[in-house]
Amino acid sequence: MIYQLDLIGTAVFASAGVLSAGGKRMDLFGVVVVAMVSALGGGTLRDVILGANPVFWVSDPLYLYVAGLAALGTFYAATHVSRIPPAIFLVADAMGLAVFTIIGANKALDFGAPYIVVIIMGIMTGVAGGIMRDMLCAEIPLVLRREIYATACLVGGVMFVVLAHLHAPPSLLVPLPAATVLAVRLAAIYWQLSLPVFDDEYPED
Repeated sequence: MIYQLDLIGTAVFASAGVLSAGGKRMDLFGVVVVAMVSALGGGTLRDVILGANPVFWVSDPLYLYVAGLAALGTFYAATHVSRIPPAIFLVADAMGLAVFTIIGANKALDFGAPYIVVIIMGIMTGVAGGIMRDMLCAEIPLVLRREIYATACLVGGVMFVVLAHLHAPPSLLVPLPAATVLAVRLAAIYWQLSLPVFDDEYPED
């Protein structure tokens, strides 16, 4: 189930990368590069830090095929639609964020990492690819905007380690935290929720 979810997340994040590149007047090669970075960037950084050698897409090229086909399919579909609602990109990104966060946490747990590292690896897997994608598209990364993004990964990561500590069955260990990340992120989008903003301006005496 985890492997299948990882492939689904790869396809979703690749599609989100294509949608993010929309309107940037990139050619097909540029769009595919953005999609591949979006889909594989976070997991690659995670594997390098954890010392997983080789990284996941080198040992299993199916990830490359899934990301590439999803990118080409989304590109073809997008070029035949007059206008893609921005909400589609946000929902696709939220789905990829949810899956990748828990996949990253689960892999760190398999490597015997401490719980705090498991949470960090989950967050990194979820957000790093999106950060690289947004930077390539000359956009402010979603994680740096005034909205709940990485916080959703944190909530899901904490739930994951709690369930792992309690030896929860696999039927709950992965789906429940992933659903939580997705629910928190979608709620933040729908209700425009954000964390408090630090304001260093003080009134004059």
